[in-house]
Amino acid sequence: MKVKEAQREVSRFGALYIVEARFRNMFKWRSAIITAAILNPVLYLLSVGVGIGSLVNAKQGAGGVDGVQYLTFLAPALLASAAIQGAIDEVTFPTLQGFKWAKNFFAMNSTPITGNQIALGVYIAALGRTFVTVVIYWLILLIAGALPTGTAWLAMFVAMLAGGAFGSIMLYLTSKVEKEDFFLTAIGRLIIMPLFLFSGTFYPLSSMPLILQPIGWISPLWHATELGRYLTYGHSISGLMIGVHFIFLTSLLALGLKLAFRNFTKRLSK
Repeated sequence: MKVKEAQREVSRFGALYIVEARFRNMFKWRSAIITAAILNPVLYLLSVGVGIGSLVNAKQGAGGVDGVQYLTFLAPALLASAAIQGAIDEVTFPTLQGFKWAKNFFAMNSTPITGNQIALGVYIAALGRTFVTVVIYWLILLIAGALPTGTAWLAMFVAMLAGGAFGSIMLYLTSKVEKEDFFLTAIGRLIIMPLFLFSGTFYPLSSMPLILQPIGWISPLWHATELGRYLTYGHSISGLMIGVHFIFLTSLLALGLKLAFRNFTKRLSK
């Protein structure tokens, strides 16, 4: 292949080359990735779904929470949470490495690969890893009997949408980091943990004080959880709110990618 032809190919398929590089890196850690994808849902189901769930079911009686057993109520939120966490991990660390630790994004950008392609490649690879996590998590929930309806498989796509939405925003925010310092700690403690606790994960959002409910309204996790509960056990939700949830998640995904593309290009041009 001639040099110019090779350059044109790299320029055309730059994002796919980044995806390939990320997948090769993930493959080195395949045992850890798969082990974590299996152990996390199992431990959550045993400790929260079964352990705490038995106490909740005993107190709530036959009606359970939202008309179902606690594990069934909890399952869609856990699935969406796993997708979000997986996407965050796979966009945050590679982006910090690319811009700060190894600075390999600058080497990539010295080829015909553009900043947009680098950002898109990292993002697609993150979704690939997230998909594996979501499928394994969903299968374990199915085996545990937490997904009673025939439409429950669609909850995987909702979880992926939530992971994609949160992941795109994190891709942008991480690309803005000049000095990481306490960045990861702050994100975990000030954003991820509050959203996990106040997004209707463990109890209906309506049961929270009104002053705290807006945290859930702006949380991708809450929107995905509501859709997931509708799909997995028929949670009551209006057609209007189904549209609102989808529009919120897709809009957040598109906004995050647009900002990330812009900032990757800007930062790599310095």
